[in-house]
Amino acid sequence: MTDVTEASLKSLELLVHATDLDEDQWIDYPEYGFRQYFLFKNEETGASIALLEYEPGGRIPTKHTHASNQFMYCLEGDYEYTDSGKRLGPGSFYMNPKDHPHGPTLAHERSVLIEIYDGPHYYEKPEYHTDETIGDFLAKDPA
Repeated sequence: MTDVTEASLKSLELLVHATDLDEDQWIDYPEYGFRQYFLFKNEETGASIALLEYEPGGRIPTKHTHASNQFMYCLEGDYEYTDSGKRLGPGSFYMNPKDHPHGPTLAHERSVLIEIYDGPHYYEKPEYHTDETIGDFLAKDPA
């Protein structure tokens, strides 16, 4: 039998419970009525999974595109992509392909969503982000 060290038994899996969320790790966008909590980030690819919590009236104010595919799953609430009229309620799944213009959005009531990107979020920083909130989620210049 091979000698197995404790370090080799350590799992690479990640498990986060709602009770594990650190209040200080939420990123607030008070002007737009929402906040974001990253559950997972891949610093190499820009892929991420985050919780989004919108207040009633919370919004993304402009039409925009993403530098990767965007996926949303609604846990609670009523969240609308107002340009297309697509409305997410509990149990709704939304996918927006890379480079497809969408938005603005509006939370008709408190809404909680899971947001997934399979790569970097943006090519350029949108107006609702600051240098601090955009983090490492801009596409890297291939040059």
